[in-house]
This record gives sequence, structure tokens and C-alpha cells, in this order.
Amino acid sequence: MAWMAWTLPTAIFFIVIASLLVTFTVLAIKFPETPRVGILRIETTRGDRLFITLLGSAFLNLAWLGFVGANQPYALILCLIYAAAVFRWV
Repeated sequence: MAWMAWTLPTAIFFIVIASLLVTFTVLAIKFPETPRVGILRIETTRGDRLFITLLGSAFLNLAWLGFVGANQPYALILCLIYAAAVFRWV
């Protein structure tokens, strides 16, 4: 798989995404939930909020790269704050 140019950060990224999906699947099976309505005024479940968080984090990271540069650890902190807000209020 040398053609894919795997690096440690890339591998960690995909491992974290896969772990999140497995964790949320187990949570959905073990603790089913009913959708709730947040500030967006749409019904969302844990999986919906995870998708919104991942999509928003991708855009935050792209904006960070465009405006600030490659100092991504600070963008990660911003994404974690964003994720906490999404899971709390959306």
C-alpha cells in the first residue's frame, strides 16, 4: 500500500473515525435513544450529531489551513469545543 503514502497521522485519523463509528453503533444497540430537538429545530440522534460534528470539523480545519496555516493542534482544540457544543445543544 505504498502508493497511498500512509503516514502515522493519517492512520491515527482513520483509526479514530472507525473507533467512533464502532462506539456509536454499540451505544445505539445497547442504549437506544429517541431523537431530540435542539437549536437547529430538527430531530437529531447521536449519529446525526456525530455526522454534523465531523462535517463541521472538516470545514473548520480547511478554514484554519486557509487563514492561519499548518499549525493544526490549535484547530483540533477548536474542533473539540465545536464537538462539545454540537452534542450539547444540537
